[in-house]
Amino acid sequence: MKTLIIINDAPYGTEKAYNALRIANQLGRDYKEEMDVRIFLMADAATCALAGQETPDGYYNIERMLKLSLAKGAQIKICGTCATARGIKDAEFVKGADLGTMKELAEWIAISDKVMTF
Repeated sequence: MKTLIIINDAPYGTEKAYNALRIANQLGRDYKEEMDVRIFLMADAATCALAGQETPDGYYNIERMLKLSLAKGAQIKICGTCATARGIKDAEFVKGADLGTMKELAEWIAISDKVMTF
């Protein structure tokens, strides 16, 4: 089964990215063999994939959560247009998260059994 999670919100300020990645990581933990998890970061969520995030002790860290998703087999794409609009297209991203296109997102939507948006 293919599951696509589209995240639109910034990594901090709301808990949408946090909750989306909690779901992705739980799917990767419990259903790794049966589930193909893909994550597409759009709009302000493009900043979720920036490397070098530092958060206070005891606070969730989106960079670490994305790395865990990748370790559990998820594929992660960052909207290239969104990254360009935010001046981060050439920034250092989490290793394994790549810039993507609307064409790739459309393909992921078309082949997915489930699509969730945050």
